[in-house]
Amino acid sequence: MKIRPLSIEGAYEVTPVVHGDARGSFTEWLRFDKLAEVLGRPVTMTQGNISVSAAGVVRGIHYADVPPGQAKYVTCARGSVLDVVVDLRMGSPTFGAWEGVVLDDRTRRAVYLSEGLGHGFCALTDDATMTYLVSTAYNPSAEHGVHPMDPDLAIDWPASSPVLSGKDTNAPSFAEARAAGLLPSWDRTAPS
Repeated sequence: MKIRPLSIEGAYEVTPVVHGDARGSFTEWLRFDKLAEVLGRPVTMTQGNISVSAAGVVRGIHYADVPPGQAKYVTCARGSVLDVVVDLRMGSPTFGAWEGVVLDDRTRRAVYLSEGLGHGFCALTDDATMTYLVSTAYNPSAEHGVHPMDPDLAIDWPASSPVLSGKDTNAPSFAEARAAGLLPSWDRTAPS
């Protein structure tokens, strides 16, 4: 398993070894010990989620109040997505930056996002199936979003006519979320 830091501190691309033969394949898609070694702290996940999306669906940009925040470990079990990490932490050296990683059912790559980072993805195939492990249980009153098509973020979504949920369509812009004091603070999320 190879764990590579992304350009946004606290975000990592995880590339497992896929063992294949005539029967199919086998992969260790998560090793808590290896991830904890890289992070320098224990990894605790408390909830697992699955979403299935049609090609062109964009979900996100989602994040949770810090503390406690919600770290995520995401992978694409079926199909392909462009997974996007956005630095929403005010005061961070990469505040407002984003990075995308293609996750698919061939490479079995995953992305780990620390608390305070925004997350979204665009389904590149029909029936794109995402699995999420998250560090804290879903709390609707602590979850927020930023409009994924916000020109200030300038995310290069690979969809000619993106399909959004009503919640994501009505999410505030990056500037509105910042002005309303909804964004997490770097000093509350920075690794100690």
